[in-house]
Amino acid sequence: MAGNIASTDILAPLAAISEFCERVLTASGASQSTAEAATRAMMHGTRHGIDSHGVRLLAHYVKGLTEGRLNPNPALKLASAFGAIASLDADNAHGALATYTAMEHATRLAGEFGIGAVAVRNSSHFGPAGAYAMDAASRGFIGFTFCNSDSFVRLHDGAMRFHGTNPIACAVPVRGQNPWLFDMATSAVPYNRVQLYRSLGRDLPSGVASDERGHDTTNPDIADMLAPLGGEFGFKGAGLAGISEILSAVLTGMKLSFDVAPMPGPDFSTPRGLGAFVLALNPAAFLDVETFDAAMTRYVETLRNSPARDGFNVMAPGDREWAVAERREREGVTIDPVTAASFRKLAADYAVNSPI
Repeated sequence: MAGNIASTDILAPLAAISEFCERVLTASGASQSTAEAATRAMMHGTRHGIDSHGVRLLAHYVKGLTEGRLNPNPALKLASAFGAIASLDADNAHGALATYTAMEHATRLAGEFGIGAVAVRNSSHFGPAGAYAMDAASRGFIGFTFCNSDSFVRLHDGAMRFHGTNPIACAVPVRGQNPWLFDMATSAVPYNRVQLYRSLGRDLPSGVASDERGHDTTNPDIADMLAPLGGEFGFKGAGLAGISEILSAVLTGMKLSFDVAPMPGPDFSTPRGLGAFVLALNPAAFLDVETFDAAMTRYVETLRNSPARDGFNVMAPGDREWAVAERREREGVTIDPVTAASFRKLAADYAVNSPI
């Protein structure tokens, strides 16, 4: 709540932040479509409380656009198409533009064939995977999103970086309600969460990161790799990461996680060659929509009303995010000092008024 904001934090309206991000990206040379897509994805993160994948990434994206990692004016095109399947060559676009474009094609295919699958080539960091799954749900489709990334996650019982955080997201439309939205990294926490905690000077939770020898640590300054999801049963998270790896890299012909250049650099002049994969399902191709809608409504309502432990309540996937979004739409969002400083520098560099 606004009354609990730390003195070092700054409150700003979401609309003002969104306008600022888009104007800075455009001023830095990005095409309008790139600026809109990147801002939309970052604002999904910031609006829904996924701050590690929100507007704190603005300066990072500007650096990629101005130094050559990202193509500021890409020519995206379908490299191949066969029935309900297509491959999109993103021309080293910002990952948000690439993945929103891929999901648009996937939902079009699903409208025609009942299912649409699009593999993305020559992409880059795309931020919150749930943004693209939710885009499908907003059109009435079930959406899935997968992406691999540079190695930062050890295997179960491993002592080297192997997989990326390799997110998986799914969103399902629920008539008259927000979608059922599931968005997870296959690591115990996303890599950007380590960066966020480092910038805030906060300790990490136990069991989510390791030092360079694979030993657990809560110190974000010496965290050299992340643990796979699952704790003592981390083989499950490692296996899920493998699914994302196969769909995003093997199936697209793009780089495997351990071959991808690190997100933080130091090289920002070379495209990273990331892949991604999106899938859309048309419920109407499987059963009548009224039956689907009734079953989804009964499912989520029964879930939310199921018995909970003392002092807790049961939430459907996405409920926490919707609650955060409602509050932030009403009250604004707090910007941490590191992000605030980066905003002020970008405002000065590109002659754009800062929202803070």
